Amino acid sequence: MANLRILIVDDEPLARERLRTFLARESGVEVIGECCDGTEAVSAIPKLNPDLVFLDVQMPSCSGFEVLSRLAPHPHPRAVIFVTAHDKFALQAFEVHAVDYLLKPFDRTRLQTALRRVLDRLQSSHPEELQARLTSLLRGMQGTARSPERISVKSTGRVTLVDIPDIDWVGSADNYVELHVGTHCHLLRETMNNIAGKLPLEQFVRISRTTIVNVSRVKELRPSFHGEYAVILRDGTKLTLSRSHRDQLPRLGVR
Repeated sequence: MANLRILIVDDEPLARERLRTFLARESGVEVIGECCDGTEAVSAIPKLNPDLVFLDVQMPSCSGFEVLSRLAPHPHPRAVIFVTAHDKFALQAFEVHAVDYLLKPFDRTRLQTALRRVLDRLQSSHPEELQARLTSLLRGMQGTARSPERISVKSTGRVTLVDIPDIDWVGSADNYVELHVGTHCHLLRETMNNIAGKLPLEQFVRISRTTIVNVSRVKELRPSFHGEYAVILRDGTKLTLSRSHRDQLPRLGVR
């Protein structure tokens, strides 16, 4: 077949760069575009009509599963390789429905294996079979991959259960995240992307690469320099909404 036309969808710039670098070394593939979030992907996929989409599962504004759900009535891409961190349920679902996935961090060899599988299926399977697998996966995920109600934090031999609605905001701290709950700060060994995937989208908004805020705690927004906003919480905490996350302003009530 002709060059495999590929779209990369991931909210992490380094992850997109890694994929782009690996794919540049492969013959018979062409990267036709990149999307930095799920909302952008929903718009780009029908326009670009890629053969294959590398689709990050956990994105703050719109998950990979939501991207495919929102594409209706538009057709799905011919093939999808999901990219995920450590969602065990998702991995089991992908395997059951024979849908390809990459587990971060992956190397070039694992990527090549996934590409070969996609090419084999595109060349030997009827297109409707691939669509049926995606549809079956989405149906199986509905109502199951829900956000947890609590997050467990292990520290000094004990486990603290943090109710998600009680979290005021989340900040990045090297290889950890900080869960700010009132006057308490719980340190959790987790990435920002993974914690974003565990928080309900209707309640929490990612306002920068290093900050997620509980919408109900926001008292005021003040325009700042270079397109940024100061986000003032009800307890007086001052956070920053970065220029790259201005598309989240409507979720904070700014039209």
